[in-house]
Amino acid sequence: MHIPDGYLSPSTCALAYAMVVPFWTVALRRVKELLQTRLVPLLALVSAFSFLVMMLNLPLPGGTTGHAVGIAVAPILLGPWAGMLAISIALFIQALFFGDGGITTFGANCLNMAIAGPLVAYGVYRLLSFKAPLTATRRVLAAGVAGYVAINVAALLAAIELGIQPLLFHDGSGAPLYAPYPLQIAVPAMMAGHLTIAGFAETLISGGVVAYIQKTDLGFLRLSAPGTLRIIDPSEPSAPVVHQRTSRALWAGIAVLLIASPLGLLAGGAAWGEWGIVDFQSEAGREQITQASGNVPPPAEVPQGMERLAGFWIGPIPDYAPAFMRQEAFGYFLSAMVGTGLILLAVLGLSSMLRRRQVRRLLRGP
Repeated sequence: MHIPDGYLSPSTCALAYAMVVPFWTVALRRVKELLQTRLVPLLALVSAFSFLVMMLNLPLPGGTTGHAVGIAVAPILLGPWAGMLAISIALFIQALFFGDGGITTFGANCLNMAIAGPLVAYGVYRLLSFKAPLTATRRVLAAGVAGYVAINVAALLAAIELGIQPLLFHDGSGAPLYAPYPLQIAVPAMMAGHLTIAGFAETLISGGVVAYIQKTDLGFLRLSAPGTLRIIDPSEPSAPVVHQRTSRALWAGIAVLLIASPLGLLAGGAAWGEWGIVDFQSEAGREQITQASGNVPPPAEVPQGMERLAGFWIGPIPDYAPAFMRQEAFGYFLSAMVGTGLILLAVLGLSSMLRRRQVRRLLRGP
């Protein structure tokens, strides 16, 4: 679901950026006070969780791979606005340092996985868990359904973005310039794996996290359940405080994901719509693309626009494979550690920037 550089036209990429910037702006305004205080550790933790979950690739029908996103966990624990920022930060680190998703297509990837997905997940979760106590099993089920629906909405948006490219952008002979497969191929190919394996993985993760939080610290569920504050204790703050004991337990979960990250290598093949130029040029790659696309072969030549933009940005650790590492599994683990550290630095940097801006505003006076 991480659309690489070259698969979307520049105008499509520009439109996607134009659509997500207002959401980022509102999100920063809504959470700027919390980003300076209690929410910082939790935002970093949720963003790292999303990053690591996305590294755990799963085999999907057609010989492709997919992954969960943590697309419902983020808005359930942080609320919708901070949830958008958490997943956006994870996607940014992936694109900038690991080449997982493009820089030109970063706006589109965020639109799908960090904006639309969390908003849908938050809405479904609130609807299905309406007025349920924080300890209710209905909240676990609501989280699972929210995750399933949201990741499939994100996948459908990605399929549509890819599928409209050959319709809108082609040369004089009709050959596609960017993503080569039309909607009637892109949508079934993308949705087959997400309606089944990836969707159910997201369901288990979303419901499992909520069930775990119910047993450890209910405070983490209050940002997405404001109506329950009156039932529990109206004097308690609406934002969760990361207590030392709970913090250790949550970061222990992140450590487990770090250790398990090399398992993502067991799923062979690329995700649908994430093939590199070399895949379009090699016999084995073209066979894999054909098999994953309803037995419809790709164009005989690499689409011109795709070839031109594919090398727009090469991350320093492409494909989570440090050049100096001979052992692929350890390199993947090292990449997971580096990515998690970069996310922590990014969240702390964002928090520090907002604090400095507030101080300057106070010094200027009314």
